[in-house]
Amino acid sequence: MFPLTTAGRIGISIGLLLAGVIALRLAEAVVVPLLVALLLATVLGPAAAWLQEKTKIQWSAACVVVILTLVLFNLLIFFVFSGSVLRVVTRMSDEAKIIDTYKKLRNNLEKVSPVPLDEESFPRNPVAIREIQVFQYLNTWAPSILREISMYSANWAWQVILILFTTFFVLLEGKMLARRFAAIFGPSPEVQAKATEVLLEMAMQVRTYLVWRTIVNLGLAVVMGVIFQMFGLSQAWTWAILLAILNYIPYFGPVLAAVPPFLDAFISTEHPAVPIVIMILYWVVILVEGWLIVPLLMGRNMDLNATTVMLACLFWPLVWGPTGLFLAMPIMAGIKAVLHHVPGWRVWADLMSSTDFKDDEPPTSPLLPFPGPGDSANGTPPAHGQSSETGIREV
Repeated sequence: MFPLTTAGRIGISIGLLLAGVIALRLAEAVVVPLLVALLLATVLGPAAAWLQEKTKIQWSAACVVVILTLVLFNLLIFFVFSGSVLRVVTRMSDEAKIIDTYKKLRNNLEKVSPVPLDEESFPRNPVAIREIQVFQYLNTWAPSILREISMYSANWAWQVILILFTTFFVLLEGKMLARRFAAIFGPSPEVQAKATEVLLEMAMQVRTYLVWRTIVNLGLAVVMGVIFQMFGLSQAWTWAILLAILNYIPYFGPVLAAVPPFLDAFISTEHPAVPIVIMILYWVVILVEGWLIVPLLMGRNMDLNATTVMLACLFWPLVWGPTGLFLAMPIMAGIKAVLHHVPGWRVWADLMSSTDFKDDEPPTSPLLPFPGPGDSANGTPPAHGQSSETGIREV
């Protein structure tokens, strides 16, 4: 073999990176459901272990219970959105209500528009909907939009079923899978113990992010739902739940979630200043959540600098589209945990972080809702080469 130069090694590394990206893209239909199932298993595993300990039921039954709870929670969100859509459809079936809403919209547009509105597209006093050219455009686009929504919904339903079944089997066989995964790295007990430690630490990092991100998002939805309701938005709680979902996406999520309530306020209220007030309150709450609450709860587990977060939000959507935006932060949390536990790669973990880690100071996990992997009741780690049953199942 010829000795590799620095340029040769860099070229090979770039080639392997590009090959990995292409492989992830081509295997999206398999990798994404499996990755989502693994993320759900890291969160549901401790809940299933707690349920088994408290009720003394079998492990398989505990897994079924936590998955059914997750399904019921998602069905609740689905019914909220379905009710909102039904209300909109009912409202749109009443021509008088449509014309009344249009007049409010036109009045607000006229107050803020720097140029006069086109009387053909926005007539001043229409008697029938057919006189409003804007609604004619919407009627033309409606069939194609509904067709796209139907196709997306069918694909989404199939993905959810696949993910739930995969999550169940990962939970059911988590202990065996974790043990055999560690065995891949070699027969040495020390190497397997280190691989298990890295695996459990990665699971803890991802679980901490997902649990606290979900709790913060639900609290954020409650606060903004109350504010939207106070200002009389027609779909106040729908936009609040949408914010809770989109807020899993760093930076871009809150921006996208701000558009529907702004348009709702612009259409539903009499004065164009109301949407501005709502947006001011919205961004004050978002800034308090991002700069105060999230750092307090998540601590150094999600201590990723802004450059790393932004690059992740650009890279993973390139690989998996919109799904990559939702998976970007859990993936980066897991990657950082692995890099921190490999001595030769710790510099890369430090590069991703906004603060410096000491060599003898592993990242902490403040306010963890569940015991960390390998922790016993008195805080004593398990013996060398062993792992607690609960910790393995959490993977």
